[in-house]
Formats: sequence, C-alpha cells, structure tokens
Amino acid sequence: MFETVKLAGTISRAEFILPNLGSLIMGLAWGVSSTIDIASLVVLLVISFTVINMSSAIGAQVNTYCDHELDSRDERKKQLVKAMDSFGRNRLKGLIVAEFLITAILVSLFTVILSKPILLVMWLTGILLGWAYSAPPLRLKARSWIAPIVLILVLAVFPVLFAYFAFAGVVELLFLLSLAGLASTVYGVIVPTEIRDYFGDKEMGIITMTVRLGLVKASLLGIGLLVIGVILTETAFFIRFFYEDRPLLIVFLLPISVAVLYVLAKFRELYLLSKEYARSGGQSSISDRILNLSANNPRWIMMVTQAYSLVSIVLLVSKFLV
Repeated sequence: MFETVKLAGTISRAEFILPNLGSLIMGLAWGVSSTIDIASLVVLLVISFTVINMSSAIGAQVNTYCDHELDSRDERKKQLVKAMDSFGRNRLKGLIVAEFLITAILVSLFTVILSKPILLVMWLTGILLGWAYSAPPLRLKARSWIAPIVLILVLAVFPVLFAYFAFAGVVELLFLLSLAGLASTVYGVIVPTEIRDYFGDKEMGIITMTVRLGLVKASLLGIGLLVIGVILTETAFFIRFFYEDRPLLIVFLLPISVAVLYVLAKFRELYLLSKEYARSGGQSSISDRILNLSANNPRWIMMVTQAYSLVSIVLLVSKFLV
C-alpha cells in the first residue's frame, strides 16, 4: 500500500505541493477579510487547497502518461519513468478518472454553497486546458506561442484566482498587479525547465517556445520575465503596506529580491552557456553543462515561490493585527 502511494506521489509530482500552497496563500492573503470567523476560514482553506492540489495532480498525471515515451529517453527522468511503469498505465487512467470525479463533485458543492459559479467555470477551464496541454489531439505544449499562455493560466492565474474568489467577491486592482507579477514570474522560472528539455523536444519535433526561440533567446526571455514579475509583485505589496500605514512590513520584500537575484545569476550562466553552445556549433560537452545547470531549476522555483509565499503570509497576518 505504501509503495503504491509512493509511486502515485512520484507520478503526480508531489514536489508541487509547496508551490500550490503558495498559490493558496497568495489568493487567501489578498482575498480574505479580517471579519471572517475561524471556522469558515479553516473550511474554505481546506477545500481550496484540496481542489488546487488534486487539479495539479491530474495535470501532472496526464503529462506523465502522455510524455512516457519522450521521458524514457531522458536519463534524468528515469525515476519518473520507472514509477509510471510500476504503477501501470491502466491503473493511472483509473486514478485520473476517480480524481476528476471527486474534484468535480467537491467544486460543484463549493460553488453552490458559496453561490459563486465562477469557481466551477475556472476549475473546469483549468482542468481542460491542463489536459489539452499534454494530451493529443491538441497537445498544446507543442504549439510554441500557445503553450506559455496555457502554462501561465493553469499554474498561476487559475489557482490563485480560485483561492481569491473563495474568500472575496470583488477584484482589487493591487491584487491584479500582484497576480500579473506572479504570472510573469512563473513562466520565467519555467524557462530553464524547457531549456533542460530542449534537446529531447527538438529531436522529437515538439516545438515548445524554447525550441522555437532557441536557447539564447529563451534564456533572455526567462531573465526578462523574472525581472518584470518581481517588479510588479513588489510594487503591489509595497503600495499595500505603505498605504495601510504598515511601512515596516516592506522589509519582508527583501527575501523576494534576494531569491530573484540569486536565480537571475543562474539564468545568466544559462545564457552564457547557450551563447557558447551556439558558437561551438553544438558541442555535446556544452550541452551537458546546460543540462546539468538547468536540472537545478526545481530548487530555483522553490526559492522564488517560497519568498512570494512569505510576503503573502505577512500580508495575511497584517489584516488581523489591530
């Protein structure tokens, strides 16, 4: 039993639980009112987090299922491939169907109780886009300019909006500014993952944004998006803290700056290696260095998302301070 759960966790990419928690915290921090009672807060939190995580798991499982052949050629994904083979394709299909039905029922009840149809609409749209991203016949991940938009919507916009509208009914301008920053940041930190998959995707004819742009331009895109994202996000929180007469809380923006500067330094290394690879005519030794460096991207994602989560927690706590 434990081994089955462990295999399911690997296939479902359990490492995304913390980033998903970050989406919940950000939506909660901007949407919750200080007048909410504890019981309601806890119930809404648990349901929102469950829906976000189960939806993320479904998307990851569909991706694992559809990319099995491609992943089997990547030495760095051998654990994922092995987990998929051990779990079984038929059992995975059954798990996906069960999770979809359970989540659909949960979201439907949530929508009726809160009288917010937008929750069901966002969830259903996100699930369908997540499915279409990986699965044929659409397989949007191979459509270079569409894929980034889908990723931003599924990984950043819809999860945060779902959590936000679970607690709020009106959209706040500063929240939208912070959400735009998060969306830019999310795709920015995903670029190195696409760089890691660049060589396999290109060989298989999967035209991702990175394959379309090439390594050098893709590296620059990641740097630009990350810079834009941190500027928008920090601006939104700065204005909120300043105009609520809590200027001392601005110091909690520092971890975001530190984390982003560290990741930008790594992005710069990727950019320089990409230029070197282009000049060399495609030396395998340089491509190996690119792969080894970009393989650290999950750690970079964790650093940035947790820094964003920290300042969101600070905003949340400040709402209940007298």
